[in-house]
Amino acid sequence: MEWCEANGCDYIFGFQGNSGLDARVADNAETVLLRHAASEDDKVRACVDFEHRPKSWKQERRFVARIEVSFQETKSGHLTQATDIRYCVTSLKGEPDRLYETVYCARGQAENLIKLHKAQLASDRTSCHSATANQVRLVLHTAAYWLMHALRSRLPAASPLARAEFATLRLRLIKIGARVIEHAARIRVHLPTSCPERSVFAQVAAFCMLAAPS
Repeated sequence: MEWCEANGCDYIFGFQGNSGLDARVADNAETVLLRHAASEDDKVRACVDFEHRPKSWKQERRFVARIEVSFQETKSGHLTQATDIRYCVTSLKGEPDRLYETVYCARGQAENLIKLHKAQLASDRTSCHSATANQVRLVLHTAAYWLMHALRSRLPAASPLARAEFATLRLRLIKIGARVIEHAARIRVHLPTSCPERSVFAQVAAFCMLAAPS
């Protein structure tokens, strides 16, 4: 944060909660709790901002707290109100709701996409001896990412696989047993009758098939 401030860069970072921060928003959390009790909604959420300086900091900075109250089931099977508070610290201006929902949560989605690239396509396997070779491997992993991304975008919107992670797509649509027959003008893929995704596979194959020359 000090580096960003010294170099004219805005920032928004998640910040782990503690008793000092919880004390700053205790009244707001109580208000959200009462709103939830009076409403019929499963969850009630509010965002508030405040200035705060932990002991190790040289100055105060702006914090945004997302306070959410929902019903949680206890071990005995009863429902009880539970309060969940998340914090972020930022130099950005604007309403706290917009900063948390639109800016901070969008950053979280970007991180999820990076995780798909790294964890589910193994793009961190850069074990070659030269930097150039590792760069080529990274480019190939990125190409695989865009292929998987394109595959998912071609799935019917009603299919659960349209929102699945890459590892699920690989297991359900790619790493499956099939009989492949090559003809002069086409390739036929015979799926087993027990394949649970054969209709989705056929739809995607038909959508991606190149148009015949006119």
